Amino acid sequence: MADLVLTVEVRERTGKGGAREARRNGMIPGVLYGGGQDPVAINLKNNEVIKGLNNGKLLGHMIELNHEGKTQSVICQDIQFHPVTDTPEHMDLYRVDAKQVISVEVSVHFVGEEKSPGLKKGGTLNIVRHEVELNVPAGKIPEFIEADVSALEIGDNVKISDINLPEGASPTIADRDFTIATIASRGGAVESDDGEEEAEGEVTEE
Repeated sequence: MADLVLTVEVRERTGKGGAREARRNGMIPGVLYGGGQDPVAINLKNNEVIKGLNNGKLLGHMIELNHEGKTQSVICQDIQFHPVTDTPEHMDLYRVDAKQVISVEVSVHFVGEEKSPGLKKGGTLNIVRHEVELNVPAGKIPEFIEADVSALEIGDNVKISDINLPEGASPTIADRDFTIATIASRGGAVESDDGEEEAEGEVTEE
């Protein structure tokens, strides 16, 4: 079941003129493509898109489009924002079904920081990846994945293999067991996936 329903209308006038007209009328222009069908120019209701952005259900989730009572499952492939006002200007939507495997960025939540012996000893949590790209069925996109650091000492790290992924999900990077985060000594460097040490990622001090 889709997390968000958006009402759409087919946009008869295409090109920049049609897009500007849509925005003047309080709509967001977009294009619906994929699924072995021709691309279709559409307009979406601005307030519905803003609501989806604010509640986190627009990006990285399956969406249901409603056009005059007919529905279509999609994901948001791209959204463009105004450089000054940061309001949505254009959307690309891709047709999917619930079982179709797609690639999507999923955020990483870190748990167990208060129990980590390495952090208790003055180490720092160096976050290498805030998001991980997964291959996952469109109907089972997780809200986030969890990286547990509760048992980590200074010098330890969390790899993608340490994370319990949802059923049917797999990382798009399949040729190596890449690093999600490390526990470093204060002021220490992070070891990147290619083995070189560099000051990478966000440092959370305890």
